Amino acid sequence: MNALDEKLNQHFAGLVVRKDLVKTVKGNAIVPSYVLEYLLGQYCATSDEATIQAGIERVKDILAQHYVHRNEAGLIRSNIREKGRYKVIDKISVSLNDKADVYEAEFSNLGIKKVLVESGTVKAHPKLLVSGVWCIADIEYEHTEEKDAVPWVLASLKPIQLSHFDYDGYLQARAQFSTDEWIDLLVQSIGFNPEFMSRRSKLTQLVRLIPFCERNYNLIELGPKGTGKSHIYSEFSPHGILISGGEVTVPKLFVNNSSGKIGLVGYWDCVAFDEFAGQQKRVDKALVDIMKNYMANKSFSRGVETLGAEASMVFVGNTQHTVPYMLRHADLFCDLSEKFYDSAFLDRLHYYIPGWEVDIIRSEMFSSGYGFVVDYLAEILRALRNHDYSDRYQAHFKLSADISTRDRDGIHKTFSGLMKILYPHDGANKEETEEILRFAIEGRKRVKDQLLRIDSTYTPVRFAYQDSVGNEHLVQTLEETEYPGQYHQTSTDHIASAPDHTTDDAPTKTITPQADHTDIASGRQPHDLAPQPKEQHLVFQENQKGLSYDKLFRPYLLGATQITLTDPYLRLFYQVRNLMEFIETLVKAKADDEEMTLHVITVEDEFKGEQQREYFEKIQTAAGAAGVTLTWEFDTTGALHARHIVTDHGWKISLDRGLDIFQHYEMNDAFSFANRLQQYRACKAFEVTFIRQ
Repeated sequence: MNALDEKLNQHFAGLVVRKDLVKTVKGNAIVPSYVLEYLLGQYCATSDEATIQAGIERVKDILAQHYVHRNEAGLIRSNIREKGRYKVIDKISVSLNDKADVYEAEFSNLGIKKVLVESGTVKAHPKLLVSGVWCIADIEYEHTEEKDAVPWVLASLKPIQLSHFDYDGYLQARAQFSTDEWIDLLVQSIGFNPEFMSRRSKLTQLVRLIPFCERNYNLIELGPKGTGKSHIYSEFSPHGILISGGEVTVPKLFVNNSSGKIGLVGYWDCVAFDEFAGQQKRVDKALVDIMKNYMANKSFSRGVETLGAEASMVFVGNTQHTVPYMLRHADLFCDLSEKFYDSAFLDRLHYYIPGWEVDIIRSEMFSSGYGFVVDYLAEILRALRNHDYSDRYQAHFKLSADISTRDRDGIHKTFSGLMKILYPHDGANKEETEEILRFAIEGRKRVKDQLLRIDSTYTPVRFAYQDSVGNEHLVQTLEETEYPGQYHQTSTDHIASAPDHTTDDAPTKTITPQADHTDIASGRQPHDLAPQPKEQHLVFQENQKGLSYDKLFRPYLLGATQITLTDPYLRLFYQVRNLMEFIETLVKAKADDEEMTLHVITVEDEFKGEQQREYFEKIQTAAGAAGVTLTWEFDTTGALHARHIVTDHGWKISLDRGLDIFQHYEMNDAFSFANRLQQYRACKAFEVTFIRQ
């Protein structure tokens, strides 16, 4: 175990589990992760390896004996008959037989129906009435001669979820972890390895948890396939449900007027719609109208009666185009069906997760470290729904008066949710509070900026906040920084090549460019890297793409014959590979009949100096063949910290991260563009200053 794992086991003993165990015990059981982790939490919530191995075998044995596979349902039914009583793990749903005035259960995999259930059990677990709940149940078999009698008897039923937890103890234990440790712990708890994620990527993952801890939170995530958009909503919590976007009806979601039965929003904390995107999907307009009312007012109508509910709504779907294409030709909502491509509906979304920033899930990204048993974290998040943290920024910051009430509500809900998740003990300092506030503003701004393109009746909003001394800080979305020319466009009412969402209520539109906006005050301005070198200071955001050494350095290297690179961190393979790619930029910057000299000043690796020299020698040979002479020296003073590039024709480029500006990418994947082209890699946050000497 690493230090974080040990600390977690110390402060949350019995409430954590090693995340790789889920895959170990799952086998071919089609069962949610929270069911498996419930069992692992009973037998493997420890750091003792021997106990873990014994627990794994016990859990495997339980699954083998009691989990019902559909193809083995006949064998299980036979076991129940022969033994008289048998314990099963299955998804159970209950319905009211109003003719007989009894509740009847249906076992999904076992294939038995009309099993009598006591009304007390239904009152204690009302979600049994809606879509079913995974349970551990004891089934008895009693055959009778009565014509319509069912031989199956439900002796006991226990939903697979935590029975109780100590909330005050949770807050006290949270205070023992730093913010970075806590974020990594939460990322591990949802199954991912935090080492493969940037800070911004981690926060993006945690936004997916907000619907579980914030009432009536409306979230959308659109992005490429394979980024795990629906994973949390199907596997993470027994209080959320994932349904296909094409299966939604008004009775199923809200209320059945004929029976009076309340729909999903009355029973679940989070209702997520999978495969929500798709322009050809057929959607009931009445459903959209009632959803708009519910998302805005937390209520829906049943005849003359108005009912309220607390379920958060999540919409996840796949995009068909790249971000610059969508910004150039349409907008970031262009893949939605025409009924949902409605400005009034979209305006009720509190946050837009940019799914294109989330990495495609790879096997090495799954965590093998310790994390909370997800059911424990799910119960914590549910308890946090009773709290409101939306005002926690007001001691330090104030939102711009230009921000409307609906925009403000969206920002407040996201801010409150992230504060609950990260700082439930109210331990955030000013800088941490500002980070969460900016993140919350950005997600709502992404929604509003697209509405400006869709509907010309919306007016531009200045998304900014003031600090305690009155300085204003503008907030931009990352794609606004990356593609300023395409991002700042508005709609007109003229027919042109916009997405085909033409309906009676949605006029066709054309996109016309506005002037590029900049945010000099916040230091987060869009960067148009000029072909002509000039003195300037640039700040780049985390996860920003479209950058390469060619774009960043090449204008300042043209005409140079001698270059000195100072970077103390050219030791590990990926760092030396960065050096090789920098030399590729030098080769492109010089004429074929010219030669160039690169002198590198770095620090020798304490443990693998010989391998480091071998790397340099190989690069030296390759560079020499391309007209670049590479020399190097190792600083032995121990005082080398600066990172910069100096040319013999008067330029100094100061780099706060040296050449290490890119986040982790899969170097061994020959079919990945991030491996082959730098502009497809996500950047780390960094700054660079160009100085004429």
